[in-house]
Amino acid sequence: MLLRRALPLTFLAASGVVLAGCASTSGEGAESAPIVASTNVYASIAQALVGDAAEVTAVIDDATQDPHSYEASARDRLTVQGATLVIENGGGYDPFMDDLLGGDAVVIEAVSFSHDYPGAESEEEAHAEDEHAGETEEEHAEHAEDEHAEHAHIEGFNEHVWYHPHTMVDLVEGLAEEIEHELPDLVDAEALAANRDALIADLEALEARLESLSATHEGEGVFLTEPIGGYLAAAAGLADVTPEGFAESVEEGQDVAPATLLEATRVVESGEVAVVLANAQTGGAETDRVIETAEAAGVPVVELSELLADDQTYIEWMTANVDALEQALSS
Repeated sequence: MLLRRALPLTFLAASGVVLAGCASTSGEGAESAPIVASTNVYASIAQALVGDAAEVTAVIDDATQDPHSYEASARDRLTVQGATLVIENGGGYDPFMDDLLGGDAVVIEAVSFSHDYPGAESEEEAHAEDEHAGETEEEHAEHAEDEHAEHAHIEGFNEHVWYHPHTMVDLVEGLAEEIEHELPDLVDAEALAANRDALIADLEALEARLESLSATHEGEGVFLTEPIGGYLAAAAGLADVTPEGFAESVEEGQDVAPATLLEATRVVESGEVAVVLANAQTGGAETDRVIETAEAAGVPVVELSELLADDQTYIEWMTANVDALEQALSS
């Protein structure tokens, strides 16, 4: 598990204000909460652990926002720096968080709980706080920028780890430990343990459903318009038949090469694809072309989102995603 103490930064990007997941950052002044998460996905998980005992705030709670390109506000900075515990995805997904960090908050990166993550904490990183003791603010900022670069997007690694239930089981366990350690006066240890166990049971039930899908549909083809559905597809035993470069280009907002797009439509029409998994929040002409081709060929399309919709919990949201995938594969 990657834990670190936040370092003060002098940089702050400017942009509009968003609402918090469980406590709002809108209004005349920022509201501080002991736990702050980069998105409402992680805020929902943390809120399920603490229940009503503590507030959890999400910097991004609007499903139309793209965490990859989000520009933080001054109110976001105050909210994050007022937290005791900060949860971010990491892996280059929510880089705006590193620009907001400061003070003594403990920072948890979800990607570090993935067994596929190549940037796990080294012994040197574990002692980084001691090494930087006594530095000026400018020196702190310089080292923080270096650290930010180290935690940027890693080529070949799918940072959408919240779509992998087993990784989220490990996150829940690690997050519960940190909540108990950092907020002992706010959260009752027994209630926290009960909430942790209930959340893990729900996640393991989702894992079991995906394993059941794998037993029935292992090896069937899946087309991913973006990497967002990769973990879900792999857990269901599906084989990625997306032409190389298609999903990566769409995710990075680049044009898909004409030859790659032609190959993509050929693959969808060929009968190799059992389901198309698309990002409901982003895309473009190339994604639309693949979806139209799939619909014409009778291939089911499941749209996945980056963030939770209003009034959904993480478990409700993931259950709906698995329901949709199960229905698509059985059609």
